[in-house]
Amino acid sequence: MFSPSQSDVRRFYCAVYTKSRGAQPMEAIETLAGQWIDEHPEYHTEFADEAAALEKMYDAKDGKTNPFLHLSMHLSISEQCSIDQPQGIRQAVELLAVRRGSLHDAHHEAMECLGQMIWESQRSGRPPDGQAYIACVQHSATRD
Repeated sequence: MFSPSQSDVRRFYCAVYTKSRGAQPMEAIETLAGQWIDEHPEYHTEFADEAAALEKMYDAKDGKTNPFLHLSMHLSISEQCSIDQPQGIRQAVELLAVRRGSLHDAHHEAMECLGQMIWESQRSGRPPDGQAYIACVQHSATRD
């Protein structure tokens, strides 16, 4: 299993940002990451300075979102949907995107469910519950 370090993740997003701004060739995963970067101009300064990105600490108590975690969640949900794993996530996210009128907004709601699943798994010491994750996304898609 691929297990990048925090520094690896930050270097990846900074490199993608640099490549996309320089119209350099990118691999498929970089192109997808670049699309999510483009959706978040509020984070561009974070990606423009790799040295600062490697040093910066993010604390949820400060009320600031970690842009590297945020985009990693977008990328994870995109990959999950592309292979429909856990099974049913593609349909749930697509339904949510239709209901919200935006894939981006649907991802943000799905992120809440993904984060909840990961938190529950870590808290309980059990494997992540993919069915609970999908149920959460489906619930978001069916509520007003």
